[in-house]
Amino acid sequence: MTEDPTVPIQDIAPPPQGPDEVLHVVEDQADAIFTWDYAKGARPGLDRLYEKAKTSQWNARTDLDWSIEVDQEAVVAANAVANDRGRVDLSGTRLERWDDATWTRFGIESQNWMLSQFLHGEQGALVCTAKIVETVPWIDAKYYAATQVMDEARHVEVFATYLHEKLSGAYPVNPHLGALLDDIVRDSRWDMTYLGMQIMVEGLALAAFGFMHQLTTEPLLKQLLRYVMSDEARHVAFGVLSLKELYAELGESELRERQEFAYEAAVRMRDRLVQQEVWERMGVPLDEAMTVVARTPDQKIFQQMLFAKIVPNCRKLGLLDANGGWLRDRFAELGVAEFEHLPDTGEEYEMFALAGAETTPA
Repeated sequence: MTEDPTVPIQDIAPPPQGPDEVLHVVEDQADAIFTWDYAKGARPGLDRLYEKAKTSQWNARTDLDWSIEVDQEAVVAANAVANDRGRVDLSGTRLERWDDATWTRFGIESQNWMLSQFLHGEQGALVCTAKIVETVPWIDAKYYAATQVMDEARHVEVFATYLHEKLSGAYPVNPHLGALLDDIVRDSRWDMTYLGMQIMVEGLALAAFGFMHQLTTEPLLKQLLRYVMSDEARHVAFGVLSLKELYAELGESELRERQEFAYEAAVRMRDRLVQQEVWERMGVPLDEAMTVVARTPDQKIFQQMLFAKIVPNCRKLGLLDANGGWLRDRFAELGVAEFEHLPDTGEEYEMFALAGAETTPA
């Protein structure tokens, strides 16, 4: 990564990407690693996770009720009533002239955009986890990663089905999410694939899915997200359990490189959530949209809470304390250091197990 993390993402020119691009190629120079040590259980935490994954598979086609009709206008209206946070000051912006129909359209576009980015992120996880199977040197990690490849294929399937059968339009991958995925895949070191995908992208996704599960009134999406969250918690735990051993052996300079990678990824993911493409489609210049976003009372809280899983996991990996607490200081600047002492995901994945429950874990 070469971006200056002190510069807001919306001020950085995204990499060129054709709007009609279907296939996207990223060069990957990683070594494929075979291991002839087949001793299962040498890493008990990974072995337990693998056994849990084998009994936690679900079928996207038969375990979800796809007969549920989704009326996007009705969903937008119901969500607005259920999650009323009061009015936002729109004075001096063109949004103060929007009528109810325009706000409904904005809500629908926001739904389409968010689910589209979930879909693209899940394909990124699919590719990255397949790479982990190839590159990680431990058999217990290869076993578990293979189950996650199946999980991610199911997630791509379920989000693609929901987006194309229940919603009204799709968005291409956000350029900054796409650039982050490219960086993660391009790096030849297997631990950087873990750090970028399992800890950062999947950690934020787990929190985002939890928020949407809590806020949506649409029953099919609520059920879909609950199933996906049960998998995602194991995926984040996989990263924590795998990297803790390795990072305990790294020197300060190597850890600093991982700290900088984690911080840049955090800034990218935070700032891409402004839904730039939605504002553009609604004819609102980005600077004016940022004015509205800044006035939204819950926006800062929302952005902060998305890191509720990332920060404690970085602490568990030793990344907060390394190099005089460099990453802790950066997270403090982002306003998310307060989450340091929340439970890490190394063991709490059991909380997210389905067990017939349809409520968001605390």
